[in-house]
Amino acid sequence: MKSSAKSLVAAVAAESTSIKHPLVHGGPFAEKVLGAWLVGGCLWVFSMVVLGGVTRLTRSGLSMTDWKFQWESPPLTSEDWNREFTKYKQSPEFKLTNKNMTLEEYKFIFWMEYGHRMWGRGLGVYFALPLVGFIGKGWITQRLGIRLLSFFGLGAAQGAIGWWMVKSGLVTDVDNPHNAPRVSPYRLATHLTGAFTIYTAMLWTTMGVLFPNVAEGASEAATTVIRKTRAKALPLSALIAITALSGAYVAGMDAGRAYNTFPLMDGQWVPEEYLKDFEKLGLRNFFENTAAVQFDHRVLAMSTLIVSTAVWASSRGVLHLLPPRASLALNSTVVLVYAQVGLGIATLLNHVPVSLGVLHQANALLVFTAAVGLVHALRRGGGRAAQAVRRSVTQKNAGVGSAVHAKPR
Repeated sequence: MKSSAKSLVAAVAAESTSIKHPLVHGGPFAEKVLGAWLVGGCLWVFSMVVLGGVTRLTRSGLSMTDWKFQWESPPLTSEDWNREFTKYKQSPEFKLTNKNMTLEEYKFIFWMEYGHRMWGRGLGVYFALPLVGFIGKGWITQRLGIRLLSFFGLGAAQGAIGWWMVKSGLVTDVDNPHNAPRVSPYRLATHLTGAFTIYTAMLWTTMGVLFPNVAEGASEAATTVIRKTRAKALPLSALIAITALSGAYVAGMDAGRAYNTFPLMDGQWVPEEYLKDFEKLGLRNFFENTAAVQFDHRVLAMSTLIVSTAVWASSRGVLHLLPPRASLALNSTVVLVYAQVGLGIATLLNHVPVSLGVLHQANALLVFTAAVGLVHALRRGGGRAAQAVRRSVTQKNAGVGSAVHAKPR
C-alpha cells in the first residue's frame, strides 16, 4: 500500500510539473527567453517615461515643430540645423520665451526631443524582430500573441497622442497671447496615462510569463490572509494610480513652481485661491487652477502615505503567510511611497530642479511597479484551463491523502 501511495505522489508531482504554461509553449527554456525579453521591454518603457520627464523639465518638448510616423532623420549639416532652427523661430515658444536662444542652445533641446521620439520607435523594433522569431518557433500562445499585438497598437497610439500633445503648445494662447506657451494639461495627462497603461500591461504580462502560478494558501489561515490582503491591495493600487494621474496635471500646469513651502501653502493649510475660478470654470477649476491642482496632489499624496502605511501595518504580523513575492512587494510599496513623498517635498521646496523632478517621476513609476507586483502576486486564478488544472491536482492530492491514510486490509 505504501508503494502505491508513493507512486501516486510521484504521478501527481509529475503532472504538476508538466502543467502547460498559460502563456508560453516550448517549456522552461522558452519561458526564460520570453521572460527576459519582456523584462527588457518593461525597462525600455520605464526609461521612455523617465526620458519624457527629462524632456519636459528641460523644456525641450516643443523644439521639433513637425512630426512623422516613420523614421525622422536628424540634422547633419549646417544647412539642416539652420532650417530646423528657422522653423522653431516661428513658434510661440521662441517668440515669447526663447527669443535670445542661440543655435547651440537650440541643438540641446532638439536632441532631447529627437532622442525621446527615436527611443520610442526603437522600442517598436525591439519588440517586432524577436517576436517574429518566437512566433516561428511556436512559443507564443494565442492569448499571449493577442496581448503582444495590442502593445503595438498602444505604442502607435501613444506616439500619435504625443504629437497631439505637442501641437497644443505650438499655438498662441488666444485668451492670453503674452503667456509662455505650454502643452494642454489634459493632453499631457492623456499622454502620461497612456504610458502608464502600456507599462502596466507589459509588466502584468511579464509577471504572468515569469510567475504563472496564482496565490494559493497552504492552509486555511494563509488562504484567508491572502484574500484579505488582496482586498486591501486593490484600492491602494487605485489610489496610487489616481495620485500619479494628478501629478500629470501638476506637470501640465507647471504647478510645482508655485507655493514652494510645505506643509502650508502661502501660509495657509488651504490656499485662498483654491476655488477662485470655480464660478467661471466649474469642475475645470480642479484641473486648471494652479492652487487647486497642487493642493489636490498634496492631499492625494498624503492619503497614499497613510493608506499604504495602514495596509502594511495591518499585514505586518501575517507577512509570513503571504507568498514571498507578495511580502516583498508590500514592503517595497510602503518604502517607495515614503521615498516618493520625501522626493516630492524636496522637489517642491527647491522649485523643481531637473534632477529632483526626474527622480520624483522615476520613483512614481517604481511605486506603481511595486503596487502592480503586489496585486499580481495575490491574484486569483482565472480561466477554464487553469481551473481545470487546479481541480485535477486537488482531486489527485485528495486521492494521495486518502491512500496514505488508508488502513491496510
